[in-house]
Amino acid sequence: MASRLSFLVAICLHSLLVAAMVSNGRRGHGLIGYGITMYDPPCAFACRDTISGSPLNCSTEEMDMDGMDMGGASTEPECYATDDAFLQTLAWCISTHCQHVTAWKLEKFWRMNVAGHGAVQPDPKETYQQALAKVTKPPTEILVTGDPLNQTSLVTEDDWMANYNADSIFEIQEDTHERYGLVVFLSGVVIPIGFSVLRFVPWPARLTTKFNAHIIYPPAFGSHHKEAILGVNIPTRGQALFILYLIAINVILCSVGYSSKQPNGWYLSTYDEIKTYITNRTGVLSFANVPLLILYAGRNNVLLWLTNWSHGTFLLLHRWVAWICTIEAVIHSCIYLQVYVASGEHSIESKMPYWIWGAIATLGMSILLPTSILPLRQKLYEVFLLWHIVISILIVAGCYLHINYRFGHQWGYEVWIYVAMAVWAFERTMRVGRFARNGLCTATVTVIDNDYLRVDVEGVSGNGHAYLYFPTLTWRVWENHPFSVASTVLPASTPQTGSTNPHGALTSDVEKHPIQASRSQTSQDSLELHHKKGTGHSAIGLTFLLRTRGGLTAQLRSLSTLPVLVESQYGLHEDLSSHSILIAIAGGVGITAVLPLLRAHPGNRKLFWGARTQGLVSEMDDVLADVEKEVFVGERMNVATVLDNELEVIGDFAKESVVVVVSGPPGMADEVRFAVARLGKEMDVKLTFVEESFSW
Repeated sequence: MASRLSFLVAICLHSLLVAAMVSNGRRGHGLIGYGITMYDPPCAFACRDTISGSPLNCSTEEMDMDGMDMGGASTEPECYATDDAFLQTLAWCISTHCQHVTAWKLEKFWRMNVAGHGAVQPDPKETYQQALAKVTKPPTEILVTGDPLNQTSLVTEDDWMANYNADSIFEIQEDTHERYGLVVFLSGVVIPIGFSVLRFVPWPARLTTKFNAHIIYPPAFGSHHKEAILGVNIPTRGQALFILYLIAINVILCSVGYSSKQPNGWYLSTYDEIKTYITNRTGVLSFANVPLLILYAGRNNVLLWLTNWSHGTFLLLHRWVAWICTIEAVIHSCIYLQVYVASGEHSIESKMPYWIWGAIATLGMSILLPTSILPLRQKLYEVFLLWHIVISILIVAGCYLHINYRFGHQWGYEVWIYVAMAVWAFERTMRVGRFARNGLCTATVTVIDNDYLRVDVEGVSGNGHAYLYFPTLTWRVWENHPFSVASTVLPASTPQTGSTNPHGALTSDVEKHPIQASRSQTSQDSLELHHKKGTGHSAIGLTFLLRTRGGLTAQLRSLSTLPVLVESQYGLHEDLSSHSILIAIAGGVGITAVLPLLRAHPGNRKLFWGARTQGLVSEMDDVLADVEKEVFVGERMNVATVLDNELEVIGDFAKESVVVVVSGPPGMADEVRFAVARLGKEMDVKLTFVEESFSW
């Protein structure tokens, strides 16, 4: 008898697993545990699960495509809804096992689930109370699971308990999966905001300097951050702490919160049970990381507006979250692959749409990571960008279709993908809105020397930096690049292409007070009015300085004017007016990023500028005429010595607050960062470091 029972349980287990592989039920709204319930009340679901495996008088024989008897029974929802033996057996089982459940809840279960869980199905022919009333005396016939049910019967306690354990613990685990997914996603959003709010706390300036010098500014190890080591950018210590948190929280939440209930109608062993929970957990956490992954990548990331974290920091986090998300997806896929291969069901399941799309999504993630390494991004950036977008869309589509084909919209797993889609749609809509607001403009190109160009775009205003699209320059119309705004007012007469224009190219403009100007539309309007009246004054527009590196910038050298789309404005400069002294260190066209800060600063300011050619320096002569500066042309600036000497000259640190701003090549930025961190540790000084740079 025991061996027969074990065999029947195994058959039921197989049937339940097959039924669970693809199921389409009524649509749920929310997540499991947050708007969606699976098996509530579990006592009633356990009754139905125990009984529904038995053929009824109205069941039909299963046939294959050739009309041959498959040796099994198929029971339609209409049959469940009308069969007296089924309804009365179910009602009696519920009455004896769900005495603690309220009557209205049992009636709701009865109406919604007697016939099945389909989105469209017949109502049972009678209510729970009506079916129970027909059982005039307690049944004595015991139903053996799988045997035909043709009279009101009793279910064995062992069979009911096995299904009750399966239903109740599975829902608890699914609830836990979703709760942990919310922890991963929400903490990835809230923690950056929380730490950014701390900057408004009036901490002692020297304490802040020491903390930043030890924790925030230095690389996690070594002396390189912007300059890649073996194709990898080393995070700062502050960034590394948050990355470690993201890794730790995912590892911990993949490892805890599991519990088993045996005997179990779905799993014959605790090992099989826990293994399934683990693979489901990794799948849900991978989904929860997808919207976070897309959020961190966007240049219209709302966290950029709510925090003081840089776009470069979020891009670095984007890459680490990509690794976490991919590893979880791979674990999810590999465990299920092993389960189905071991059960002999792989050959059938692997042909089903849900399996195919899940495999596409996992393979897409696995391929995207190695093809996104820094050397490839540097050498084939536009190819990488197109490839990255196409594969990312395929991954998101694969995730959605994987869930849709397997579960329909019953359990809310697709909500994570909806959030990811919404984040991506918001980012792209904002991009289009930014350049559509400026319309199609005309760019005027001026060659400064063999290394540098100037691009003027009339009729557009803004600060920080902008992304420029040159749709007629290449067939890759989506190609765009970020450039810092050097000026927001164009000279009255822009020189023709080919002239070096060594003096007076960048005139005095609203960037004398860029912070105030960005917040005061009145001054901007008055300048535009000047231009409209044709007074001969400088015109509203944007000026960019570009270094020729090949590709797009090399193509620009041969043109005088061309159409341009300007996506602006991004990266508005930080207000540094609270610091009494500003030291700016720039390399090449990095001068465009520090120039607005220099011109706006109300206190003492000094510029140290390293340039490759005299032509670029001459271009900026008039603009920098009133700025104290040291310029290094064609020679390497020793930034550590520069900062040591400058701080020694300042002397009285008790009254002074110093901010060091750098914009230049990665090597220069790293040198300044390392030097500021060292000085902050060694000296009793109020010192702040700001890096103005682009990351990708």
